[in-house]
Amino acid sequence: MKNQRFLLAIIVYLSVIVCSLQVDACTSLLVTRGASKDGSVMITYTCDGEFHPHLEYAPAADYEPGDSHEITDWFGNVRGKIKQVPHTYAVIGMMNEHQLVIGETTFDGREELCNPGGLLHYWDLIELALKRAKTAREAIKVMTDLVALYGYLSTGESFSIAGTKEAWILEMIGPDSGGQGAEWVAVRIPNGYVSCHANKARIGEFPLNDPKNCLYSKNVISFAVEKGYYDPKSGEPFRFCDAYCPTTPLNQRFADARVWSILKRTASSKNFSPDYHRAVEGAEPYPLWVKPDKKLSLNDVFNLMRDHYEGTDYDMTKGVDAGPYGTPSRWRPLTWTVDSIEYAWERSISTQQTGFSFVSQSRSWLPDAVGGVFWYGVDDTYTTCYIPLYCGINDIPESFTVGSLGQFSWDSAWWVFNFVANFANLKYSYMLPEIQAVQSDIEGTFLLLQPAVEKTAVNLYKSNPELMTRYLTDYSIMHAEMVVAKWRELGEHLITKYNDGYVKDENGRPRSKGYPEIWLRKVLKLRPNQFRLPP
Repeated sequence: MKNQRFLLAIIVYLSVIVCSLQVDACTSLLVTRGASKDGSVMITYTCDGEFHPHLEYAPAADYEPGDSHEITDWFGNVRGKIKQVPHTYAVIGMMNEHQLVIGETTFDGREELCNPGGLLHYWDLIELALKRAKTAREAIKVMTDLVALYGYLSTGESFSIAGTKEAWILEMIGPDSGGQGAEWVAVRIPNGYVSCHANKARIGEFPLNDPKNCLYSKNVISFAVEKGYYDPKSGEPFRFCDAYCPTTPLNQRFADARVWSILKRTASSKNFSPDYHRAVEGAEPYPLWVKPDKKLSLNDVFNLMRDHYEGTDYDMTKGVDAGPYGTPSRWRPLTWTVDSIEYAWERSISTQQTGFSFVSQSRSWLPDAVGGVFWYGVDDTYTTCYIPLYCGINDIPESFTVGSLGQFSWDSAWWVFNFVANFANLKYSYMLPEIQAVQSDIEGTFLLLQPAVEKTAVNLYKSNPELMTRYLTDYSIMHAEMVVAKWRELGEHLITKYNDGYVKDENGRPRSKGYPEIWLRKVLKLRPNQFRLPP
């Protein structure tokens, strides 16, 4: 039987980041039913870090009374055990068979609150909630009950949790005042609105007497007072984010800038100022949610996760830092010091450091097996291609389950997409349109096919559910492997056409293209005489 962990990538990824501050990883967007064109609840997630993800499928399972669930580290060592439940649900990636889906971003927050005595990391909570809950509200209860019983080990975390009807943000940090558990607050995103988070706590002031829309730990305020994080005599309202994740110029630049970009593009009429993410004194923080100017399609959400601040003053495809061909990639580290002054590159939603990302659809009017779609992509969101994996399937595409960071392989989807994305950096402005043309064609075809595929699946669900499972599984796997094959062809085409700095014309003849004049002028400004020829 396959490893019961729903995603081995999470473990590998976290082996790198558990003990370090993460100011530049992961972005999540939440779209409620009333904010989407078709009534879907959608969330997104980019899992950013230098690792090779393996997509996993965990089938539903039944257990005997007295059975336990082992909590292991990333090396497979058992750290502890918790009581098992009688039945666990099937999970594909980070979505379960009931269309429940969970994403996250790490905000770290108060370092002193990391509890080495806790048992459960945040990825344990995600796995357990997906296997034990049917709805977003149930998932919050599962997660918070578990940390109360067994202790919370991770640093500050923001969770995106969505089902067929609701989307919630749960923010958690620990331990609580008793040395175990955690302090947390969860808020429901109002229907018709969108929200987002990106490695910085986002929940500010919250209602204390509205359990339909807000849940929280009993000591969340008193503990902050006890620790000196909040002074009730100040006259200021308690804000979770201010108490447990203090604002700094660095997390504003790296985290709030991504939030600003999403809110600005979904609600341009609001004219959100960049001042807050540039740490201008007195600037207002961005709202936790916003009503979009128009309802968002699935394709709109794909595009919201593809961003280098294009068209703004922070456009990463412009300027000397983008090189002659406008590459938006910025190599780590993102901060550096010259003459005792600290500087930082921009940190966008799209990054070459992404291991995998997803966009989920949860739809209440369809059978769960058909209504839940886990649109999955590997590597940089800007150059990936999202494949549809229905939550009712019982197998997954092999090319997304193999490979390692230490060895290139054409059999690994992750390496195939990395090859294309990395090679494109050599002549980005030339190669990106060719990548986007293939990306747009494939994703566009998936979106056009979706109604017909789902109509067939619903009919099979009514007459032969087992055949429906086979149909959706075959459709998902076949098209996923087709995408990988197309990307291999794309990579081979690019390295042939753009070889040794030349660009082959329509007849296959190499042509010199040189450098853009705007970049040449920058070179001459830096070195006005070195390249000048005598008259």
